[in-house]
Amino acid sequence: MKAEVINPFLESAKLVLHQLIQISPSTGALAIKSVKPIDDHIWIQIGMTGQLNGNIMFGLHEQVAMRIVSAMMGGFVITEMDEMGRSAISELGNMISGNAGILLSNQGVIVDITPPHVVHGDEFRGVMPEKALTIPLLMEGIGELDIQVLIS
Repeated sequence: MKAEVINPFLESAKLVLHQLIQISPSTGALAIKSVKPIDDHIWIQIGMTGQLNGNIMFGLHEQVAMRIVSAMMGGFVITEMDEMGRSAISELGNMISGNAGILLSNQGVIVDITPPHVVHGDEFRGVMPEKALTIPLLMEGIGELDIQVLIS
C-alpha cells in the first residue's frame, strides 16, 4: 500500500472539517495500526472501487462524534448518537470521501465510492485486513478523527 493514497483523504478531511465546523485540525503521525473494534467508538466505512479497491475507515470516539455533530447543527447539543446524529456523521464521511475521490481523479486515478456505513465498535463486523495505514486528525477542543486506509 502506498502512503500517498492517504493524502487526498487527509487534505479532504481538513477542508471539509474547516468548512463544516470552522476548525483547522492538525495532523498526527502516519502509522500502521491494527484494525479492530474499540468500545465507545464509531466507525464510518466507505468502500472504494475502480483503480483503487478497498475501504476507508474514519474512526472516532462517540463523544467526539457528538461534538462534531453538535457543531454541524449550529451548536445544538447532542447527548446521544441517535438516527439524526448517525446520519450527520455518515454524511461527514461521505463528504470527505467524495471530495477525496475528486482529488484522486484530478491526479488521474479514477475511483467510485460506496455509500457510508456507520457502526459502533461493538457492531464491527466483516472480514477486514489486519493492518491499515492510519493518520489521526487532532481537533483542538473536540478530539481526534482517525483516518484508516485499507486499499490495495
